[in-house]
Amino acid sequence: MRPGRHLLAAGATLAALMLSGCGGTAPALAPAPGVSRTACGSVRLASNPWAGYDANLAVVKLLAEKELGCKVTVRAEAEADSWKHLADGSVDAILENWGHDDLKKKYIDTDRVAVEGGLTGNKGVIGWYVPPWMVAEYPDITNWKKLKDRWELFKTPKSGAKGQFLAGDPTYVTNDEALLRNLGLNFTVVYAGSEDALIKAFRDAERTKTPLLGYFYSPQWLLSEVKLVHIPLPPYTPGCDADPKTVACDYQPYDLDKILNRTFAYSGSPAAELIQNFSWTNDDQNQVASDITAKKLTPQAAAQKWLDSHPQVWRKWLPATT
Repeated sequence: MRPGRHLLAAGATLAALMLSGCGGTAPALAPAPGVSRTACGSVRLASNPWAGYDANLAVVKLLAEKELGCKVTVRAEAEADSWKHLADGSVDAILENWGHDDLKKKYIDTDRVAVEGGLTGNKGVIGWYVPPWMVAEYPDITNWKKLKDRWELFKTPKSGAKGQFLAGDPTYVTNDEALLRNLGLNFTVVYAGSEDALIKAFRDAERTKTPLLGYFYSPQWLLSEVKLVHIPLPPYTPGCDADPKTVACDYQPYDLDKILNRTFAYSGSPAAELIQNFSWTNDDQNQVASDITAKKLTPQAAAQKWLDSHPQVWRKWLPATT
């Protein structure tokens, strides 16, 4: 989740893995009638604030530049701003979208300024997590109802007379304040401030055996290092989160996808085809994200490392004429 409503958040099998208000897989993109394939030229990609997105961006950017000869510029901003700039044409593509059925309805179905660009291949899981030491010490903590009795474990100076629920970046779209209220839990949301700060908090909580309940999501490279434990909430069913004020169910699981500016999608740019074809696994993304975030490689170096090891994957993403 991040990311979006992650996610965000969720590993449950569910027939309603919606990609949009209409659902379904994006159709193959091709130049509009009368438009021939063009040289790549300039491509403007959104960058949203979580490590998984950074991994997608690093790989797509490097391929677009080295294989297609594109000039790539990046616009770093919150998710909602990326959609607005996609609509006004100052961003060509969002490389990892977590749901946002409301924005799809507006920009794809109603305004017709954007199109779905196909799945990324990543499965998005958003939810509530605790560090693994807590499950060993308090085995029943994975039952959310037990949080009603154990809230005092989670008190911090920032949470006052309630237990602390730690969230990440305040720009992420989350349900946690409403969930805590509607499930009758004596907790208050405290923001870590960023994905990096949230990761550090969970790492520290496991290392020092400090109680921590917070928002987290997969794919995320930290989960390969610290096996955070997901606390299932009342099961998600389609529509149970339609009203943010009354939501009392777990987060929706997602098949993550890409969103393209409509004009760019049908312009004949080979970058549009590359982006549509781009698809990999959670493990692939976590590898690149870990190299950038934990191992401190530059995004370009991390992307090149992955590309060198997986030519059989990425060559399938290139336009057929490349």
